[in-house]
Amino acid sequence: MGINLNPFTWWNGATIGTWFGLRGKSRMGEDSLGNVYYEGGADTSGQPRRWVIYNGANDASRVPPDWFSWLHHHVDDVPDRALPAPRRWEKPALPNMTGTALAYRPPGALEKGGVRAAATGDYEAWSPEA
Repeated sequence: MGINLNPFTWWNGATIGTWFGLRGKSRMGEDSLGNVYYEGGADTSGQPRRWVIYNGANDASRVPPDWFSWLHHHVDDVPDRALPAPRRWEKPALPNMTGTALAYRPPGALEKGGVRAAATGDYEAWSPEA
């Protein structure tokens, strides 16, 4: 079903119109998630146009920070050549986890059992008579 549906649905990846539009554009690189980046032509301000073709679902949070910088013209060259190597203490970028089992859930959230920590007694409720 995916091969038949892909040419018409933008949320499954690039449509056939996007692939035709990328003809003659330069493939600039690929990130660790498999997203492919292209450059070619110029926008109305004269800067080169840049695209990302997602590997999988079209989710902007799946673009790593270094390629985000390239897409938005913060750096001129591709990240491998323009940016320093990542530090060993840097964590890899993660996509938005909202709606998944890996999403952050604070203590007391229903998904974590709904049990909150007991009150410590240092809170005094407001009353209009006081």
